[in-house]
Amino acid sequence: MINKLLFCLFLLRAGTVSGQSVFQSAKWIVPGFKEDTLLRPCPVYTKNVDVRKGLHTATLYITAHGLYEANINAKKVGDAYFTPGYTRYDKRLQYQQYDVKPLLKKGGNSIAVTVGEGWYRGRFGGMMERDIYGNDAGMLFQLDLTYEDGRTVSVLSDSSWSCHTGPIRYAGLYEGELYDPRMQLLLNSPVTSADFPKDILVAGTTPPVREKEQFHPVKVWITPKGEQVIDFGQNLAGWVRCTLKGKAGDTIRLQHAEMLDKAGNFYTGNLREAAATDTYVSNGKKQTFQPHFTWHGFRYVKVEGCKVTPKDFTAIALYSDLTPAGTFSCSSNLLNRLYHNITWSFKGNSLDIPTDCPQRSERLGWTGDAQVFCRTASYLFDVSAFFGKWLLDLAAEQAPNGAIPSIVPDVYKKYRQDLRVGTAGWADAATIIPWTLYWVYGDTAVLSRQYASMRAWVDYISNVSKEGLWTANGYGDWLAPGDSTSLPYIDQCYWANSTQLLINAAKVLGRSNDVEKYTQSLQAIKAAFLKNYISPEGVAITNTQTAYVLALQFDMLPDSMKKNAAGRLAALVTKNNNHLATGFLGTPYLLHALSENGHTDLAYKVLNQETCPSWLYPVKMGATTIWEKWDAIRPDSTVQATSYNHYSYGAVGEWLYRVVAGIDAASPGYEKILIHPRPGGGIEWVNASYTCPYGKIVSNWKMEQGKFTLHVEIPAGTRATIMIPGKESMEVTAGTYDL
Repeated sequence: MINKLLFCLFLLRAGTVSGQSVFQSAKWIVPGFKEDTLLRPCPVYTKNVDVRKGLHTATLYITAHGLYEANINAKKVGDAYFTPGYTRYDKRLQYQQYDVKPLLKKGGNSIAVTVGEGWYRGRFGGMMERDIYGNDAGMLFQLDLTYEDGRTVSVLSDSSWSCHTGPIRYAGLYEGELYDPRMQLLLNSPVTSADFPKDILVAGTTPPVREKEQFHPVKVWITPKGEQVIDFGQNLAGWVRCTLKGKAGDTIRLQHAEMLDKAGNFYTGNLREAAATDTYVSNGKKQTFQPHFTWHGFRYVKVEGCKVTPKDFTAIALYSDLTPAGTFSCSSNLLNRLYHNITWSFKGNSLDIPTDCPQRSERLGWTGDAQVFCRTASYLFDVSAFFGKWLLDLAAEQAPNGAIPSIVPDVYKKYRQDLRVGTAGWADAATIIPWTLYWVYGDTAVLSRQYASMRAWVDYISNVSKEGLWTANGYGDWLAPGDSTSLPYIDQCYWANSTQLLINAAKVLGRSNDVEKYTQSLQAIKAAFLKNYISPEGVAITNTQTAYVLALQFDMLPDSMKKNAAGRLAALVTKNNNHLATGFLGTPYLLHALSENGHTDLAYKVLNQETCPSWLYPVKMGATTIWEKWDAIRPDSTVQATSYNHYSYGAVGEWLYRVVAGIDAASPGYEKILIHPRPGGGIEWVNASYTCPYGKIVSNWKMEQGKFTLHVEIPAGTRATIMIPGKESMEVTAGTYDL
């Protein structure tokens, strides 16, 4: 129950705590000097504070327009990075709270706050625009000191501060960072007060971005082009920490990349506009460097300006500090590697928001990617607060007519008329993710908070539909290797699915009028689907795998047609030599559509394919994360200009847990659990666990000489249905069972 209580607290704080009540007297401040118009050095705000004897508590509240790093007496405040986080800044700007008493000393204390450009005003998005939310580097600061004698003192951001530029000469999310330690206290000047709003400030409650795993070089060599390259062995999102010593003025450059080309050379052709280069200038002393306000997606690093000593270079993964939830391993080394790749792609794409890639000039919160992966993500980590915070921004981005952009936060809002907005499979994150969070964590608060957004999205579709059909300029089954599935067909399926999820939410919240209204609407949506897109014989107008997958998964067909539809899907898969032909929308549900309709053996055949397109083809090609395209590296080793860390196709992880391991929720929040492993595919054993809101669930099974054995652990406060192949199901309460 702990996770549920924490999520309730998150929702309460996120919805009610305003920074206006916290920063009552503090003022926004900005640099008093004119900043460079091209490469803006990071401003550093400074102030000296006297602390007397008997300090009892010291609490810092802080936020910025950009990214901030606060230091007290040259020690970093907190261990989080990229604060205050990424939100719809003009509507929701987070602030953080820190206990800084351990950093303060009796007497004089030096405070320094550096502000990087970040998402707020740095070059970001495919348009590479600056100043998306503003051109200022504003900072808001309040340090509340209480003494043992009851005296209180507040140190506030105001005109008493100074501002200068320092060693961070430039830091861009795509460009990288230029750090010159010789540059200290340049352009020192007073600050200027600014009248920026405080009523949009909210307490930051999402798990902070922290330094996580570390990787040491597995190889250092000179490429055929004569470049010095380090291989860290794992594609990740983060940065490199290096210890360097050179002559004063020596320049060392670290460029980051995910891949080597066919000839073994350092490959940056997929980075688009991202330079992904960190530059350090030596002051003649031995120093340890790492960036502050940038990150990179990489496995390989090209080093110029010094000879690499492997022990002096460490790759550090950065991602939101999510609590691990699940474990999975089995007798197949290839599937274990696939699971590893799924996990690492989510780590690399969960840097404060769910993103699409960490390497190129994108790294955006694509709604389609987020919704297809959300359930898998919930098996890997506790993502209640992570997605909960992001949904607040999704609602903030929603247009008055209910339309939802394909990216949240929406960096392209000024171009919305020219971009695809309100598209099937992307904007449906507005209904799919809230329902998923409710189902996984059992908390009605997320439904209450998002219900208006869910309903507005469904109403938007109804309002733009014509004659009961929705047709939008969508992305369709993105990057499907097979024939294209009709866009209107996909639209109608997702319209029905979002309507059904809205009905589900209305039932939970007791909104009976909405249940009746949208149930009637759903019946009409499905009737129009059958009339326009399915022949009397049950054949879809576009005879593709995804067409049948969506019809089955979203319950678009009457019972009399489902068996034939599943058979047609199976026939298409078999005709394709047991390979998938699905893209972003069909792939997450493909194996479910097969296994839930009598074709589990075929689902395993698809899962175990090792040739392209398949999940194991990238594994066989040496991938350490999930690729954006099935054939990102072609069989002849040709490297394509695509993302090699893109979690969407990793949504198969849900099937590994729910079907292979057999761990599923039978009621919201796992109060009722289903243990139903379906062995197959030559797998001899599976060990899996999942920590639900009530505790740890375990499902371990073996198949030895045709005999199936199962070890199950059910947490206190729950009950479970256990289904074993060839036996009747059994109902159990909390405990351990060997069957």
